Amino acid sequence: MTHHQSDARTQALSRRALLRTMGIAGITLASSSAWADQSIRLPLAGEPRERPMTHEFPQKRDMILQRTRPPLLETPMEVFDRGVFTPNDRFYVRWHWAVIPTSVDASTFRLTVRGHVNQVLSLSIDDLLKMPRVELAAVNQCSGNSRGFFAPRVPGAQWAHGAMGNARWTGVRLKDVLDRAGVKSGGIQVRFKGLDEPVVPEAPDIKKSLDIDHARDGEVMIAFAMNGEQLPLLNGFPLRLIVPGWYSTYWVKMLSDIEVLDRPDDNYWMATAYTIPDTPHANVTPGQTGVKMVPISRMTPRSFITNIADGASLPSGASAEIRGIAFGGDTGVAKVEYSVDDGKTWQPATLGEDHGKYSFRRWQTNLPPLATGRHSLMARCTNLAGDVQPAEPNWNNSGFMRDVIEPVHITTT
Repeated sequence: MTHHQSDARTQALSRRALLRTMGIAGITLASSSAWADQSIRLPLAGEPRERPMTHEFPQKRDMILQRTRPPLLETPMEVFDRGVFTPNDRFYVRWHWAVIPTSVDASTFRLTVRGHVNQVLSLSIDDLLKMPRVELAAVNQCSGNSRGFFAPRVPGAQWAHGAMGNARWTGVRLKDVLDRAGVKSGGIQVRFKGLDEPVVPEAPDIKKSLDIDHARDGEVMIAFAMNGEQLPLLNGFPLRLIVPGWYSTYWVKMLSDIEVLDRPDDNYWMATAYTIPDTPHANVTPGQTGVKMVPISRMTPRSFITNIADGASLPSGASAEIRGIAFGGDTGVAKVEYSVDDGKTWQPATLGEDHGKYSFRRWQTNLPPLATGRHSLMARCTNLAGDVQPAEPNWNNSGFMRDVIEPVHITTT
């Protein structure tokens, strides 16, 4: 993470410019019929595989519509082939509750910092813009990304691989905000809440917590911009918590309340929801019981082929380029390898520019000429901690944390 440099992005994100543009961000949530006469067929484990494409959500271009209320919009795979950073208007959207503010006035918005602190804070956007600014490239990935490939099938949004995105996040360190409030001795966790609300009063508010040392590590940040522009409302305007290397359940959108706790957080969204088996790759067998469950947290390495779709045809005997993206999870990418023989042998791919250990990293290679017939192309990421993508898929009741090598089947003719 570095202080914002004097470049074009600095000019675009000057305090004056942000205050000018961050007025009232508003949306009209699309109705159930808000999609174009177009659909996409996803290579999921089971039917239905067809999904509508929509461009009816404000600040968004064509997205795969998984659900309308609350909005669940998936990024098409070809978007990831166009660059290492996911455009804001193609960045996936995932909300839990349908009661989302349809407008936020940045001039009156306040971020509250309270709890086990010396001084309760009520910070305006202008207050935050006056603080030291930092920027970080980091992948935001839903815990259930790729759930549609789980077999046996599990309930929940049947995402393909597009419930993720990579962006340059600009904001302030959470540590600086907490230091301004003054964390009292005995503070052990920090809890975060946004502006979205449950549909019914008895449902639990979405609250997520980090241990105090993690919250104050200097990497966790409060972002007011992504990819050099203000946050889209559907991605958390005006403020979003950024927890690099961790799944997006912690990346609270429309962040409005920070509470320092002097006790472990046992609210529903920490103790019950978003928990995984305490096993390698969160893997159990269907029907297995008596497994210890723990909150999901750190991401694991993944890689994808982005320029060749599953089921594609290529001319036999000719060389072809394959390329894609990889990320190391909670640390950087050490290497990406590829296989053209169903994982029997592996060769190194060429890595692109390193934008930081939490970012996507591009990779590419030239395929050798392939004989006529069917082939399975694979990419495998190893991160800097030595963790390698597994060859066999995991399974759990929630469809969380899929990280298996994802084959792309092609035919050469």
